[in-house]
Amino acid sequence: MTFDAHFKTDIILDRDGVINLDSDEYVKTIDEWIPIESSIEAIALLHKSGYRVFVATNQSGISRGYYSVETLKAMHQKMLGLVDLAGGFITDIAFCPHSPDDNCDCRKPKAGLLTSLADTNDIALNQSIVIGDSLRDLDSAILVGAKPMLVLTGNGKKTQHDNPNLNLPTFENLYDAVKSILT
Repeated sequence: MTFDAHFKTDIILDRDGVINLDSDEYVKTIDEWIPIESSIEAIALLHKSGYRVFVATNQSGISRGYYSVETLKAMHQKMLGLVDLAGGFITDIAFCPHSPDDNCDCRKPKAGLLTSLADTNDIALNQSIVIGDSLRDLDSAILVGAKPMLVLTGNGKKTQHDNPNLNLPTFENLYDAVKSILT
């Protein structure tokens, strides 16, 4: 795998709890997909600064019958449209539709989503940053040699509380993480 020197480090984001508000009841409709304040601007800022941005997201609500792949794609179109309006771009989105009981290779904390994105988009994972709010996001990053960053939105505060020895860069939100990446 070669690294395209035209791009800086690639950034892979979890979706729920990082880009949009998460829900214990699942984000099931387009109307329930609500961006976290400043997250869209953060993605646009990364893009404008020369970074490629990707999304890797577990979406077990599909296998649980809470929403369809078509509804998920509509949510992603809403996200992509908002990012585009802000002057940003998300290069690719990978999602796992399986439940934890399916024991698939793509569900984080396993590496499948990240390696799939890497294979499709020529990402050097060992030169990439993965930003998430859950331990499974961080574990998948570590598994592929990427640099994990924790945000305290979504499940981030619980992740930090439940893992007091977690020694990773930690930020209030995606925008703060992006400001750190850019400095």
